This record gives sequence, C-alpha cells and structure tokens, in this order.
Amino acid sequence: MSHRRWCLLLSFLAFQLPQLCCGQEAAHIKPQEVRVLSAIPPRGAEARTGTEFAKATVSMSGPERQQAAVQEILKGNVPGFMHHLRPITLSRRLASGEESHAVVWVTPDYVAIGSDDDFLRMPLTLPSARTIAQAFGCVLPTTRIVDAVWQQADLHLTPNPLPPGPRMRSSEYYLRHREIIEYQRGNLALDTLIAGHKKDVVLTSRLDRQPGRIAIYGWHRKNGQPIQPLSTVHGARYADYSHGLRLVSIEVQVDGRPRSIYDVLEDPSLAPLVSSEGVLPQARALLKP
Repeated sequence: MSHRRWCLLLSFLAFQLPQLCCGQEAAHIKPQEVRVLSAIPPRGAEARTGTEFAKATVSMSGPERQQAAVQEILKGNVPGFMHHLRPITLSRRLASGEESHAVVWVTPDYVAIGSDDDFLRMPLTLPSARTIAQAFGCVLPTTRIVDAVWQQADLHLTPNPLPPGPRMRSSEYYLRHREIIEYQRGNLALDTLIAGHKKDVVLTSRLDRQPGRIAIYGWHRKNGQPIQPLSTVHGARYADYSHGLRLVSIEVQVDGRPRSIYDVLEDPSLAPLVSSEGVLPQARALLKP
C-alpha cells in the first residue's frame, strides 16, 4: 500500500475510533439536550450573593441557617447553572437478559445560593434537601447515579478535606471550601458537569430501615473510588461543609420512553438501572418533606 493510502487509512481510523468505542450504548441512546428546570423562580435583582448570605448567617444556629437557606433557594436566589439539567446515561442487562438504557437529568453542580459571579454551595440537612427537591420537581440521586455522574463528568475535581471539628458546620468552613473548589474549577463555564468536590446526599433503602438519619455517599478520588462509602451514621438534621445536594429530575427516559423515576425505582425489573440496591419500594415516602 502506498504511503498516501496509509495516511488516508490512519486518518479514517482516527475519526472512527471514538465512535466505535462508544459500543452498543451509542446505538441505543441518542444525544440528549440540556433540560431547563423551570420550577425555579427567577432570581431577584436585590438578592444576596453567596458571600453575603454566609456572612449574614455566621452567628446563626444550624437550624436557623438551614431555614434561611431554604427560603433563599425556594425564592430563586440561585446561580444560573441550577436552571440547567445535564443528561447522564445508564445501562444494565436486566434479569430478562435484555439490555436496557436510561437517561437521567441532573444539575451540573451542587445546589447553591447567590449569583453566577458569587455563589455558595450550601450543605443541606435531609429535611431541607427533601423540601427543595419536592418544590423543584426533583429527587435525590442514588449511589449508582452519583457514580455515573462522576464517570461522565466533564471535569473531575480533587477532594480537599478540611481539618475535622466543630467548625465543619460553620459558614466560615463553607466559604473556605468554596475557595478551594473555585481555584480548581478556574474559568470553566458554570454549566459544565463537574464532580469530585463534595459528598452527595443520597436516596437509599437504608432511610426506610433507619428513620431519622441522613444518607451520604461519594467524594470520589481521581481513581474513581469514593472517600465516603454509603453512610447513615449522622442524624437527618446534620450537614457539614463536605456535603452537597445534586438534584435529579423526576422525569427520566427508559429505552427512549419518558417515565417517573419513582416508577422505575419501585419496579423490580427496572430498578437496577438507576439503583445499586435494586428496588426501592418506599421511594416516594422517603422523599416526602
């Protein structure tokens, strides 16, 4: 074969390999567009920035700060990225032997208070997380969804644990951790899907067996292993600087058809698509505020 033909062949393979590597999943899942989370009200012109909120709540008790945070978020004092949901694909061979595929839509970053120029990722207790998720037509992620988000993120940030102690739940620590994250994120667009910078508040069947607890999971290292295994050690009203809430739309797609994620989680045959624990029969009840 001539040198010219070798060059043409190599050019062809270089173009085709990324497509070939997508495998069977690419054949079944069409590219999905970003969805708008329309339930979030528009942000007011006089709304506080993230820094202003942190400073205004520095002397508050934990419950007072949570109440203030929920009020700010529900009235739409959130950065622009929270209005846009990014698609995440999940695939699984079901008990029937058939390959099934799902698309879920998630916020590209964690729930935050403030403007695009100055926002604070807000650690939230389970009651606060439930209230916000319900208000915006969303749910909490499962551990399987958290893993998929990390795997498909556009940028993997490096976890940066701060010294443990009582200050972990303070506005000071929230701000300090924000600066570490923003240094890593740099000038990346706000709607870029990022992961690795917080533990996730998650939905799990353990919450049914252990009422009054919050479930957290994640904070993946660069090798993909989470620092935090699934844990329900803390009470439902616990939140510290390392926690984040990533919202997941209630509406998902399963093999191209729209479904409620609750129906999927409660269906023994489909639940493994979105849950490592299999079926979650009490999924709706677990997310009631």
